[in-house]
Amino acid sequence: MLASFTILPMGVGEELREHIAAVVDLVDGSGLDYKVGAMQTTLEGDQAKVMDLIMQCHNLMMARAPRVLTSITLDDRKGAANRLEGKVADVETVLGRQVRHE
Repeated sequence: MLASFTILPMGVGEELREHIAAVVDLVDGSGLDYKVGAMQTTLEGDQAKVMDLIMQCHNLMMARAPRVLTSITLDDRKGAANRLEGKVADVETVLGRQVRHE
């Protein structure tokens, strides 16, 4: 499963980097494959582990902010693996060149 998620803490001011860094640290320690982007983080792994980690991240942010908005996009394909890198590689194959990516 691939899951991209965005967590937005509300009521903590305009500067969010310390809050986001705490979430990224949790993701980094999880053992799941991931990529951090400018606007979201994408995870790859077993459905239960991915969803559990997203909820851990949400709950961590809830401990830091009075309100939290979490958006999740799931892409689940039976029998597929290494999609975090493979989806980009597929596009590069079609284009015949590398593209910028997270």
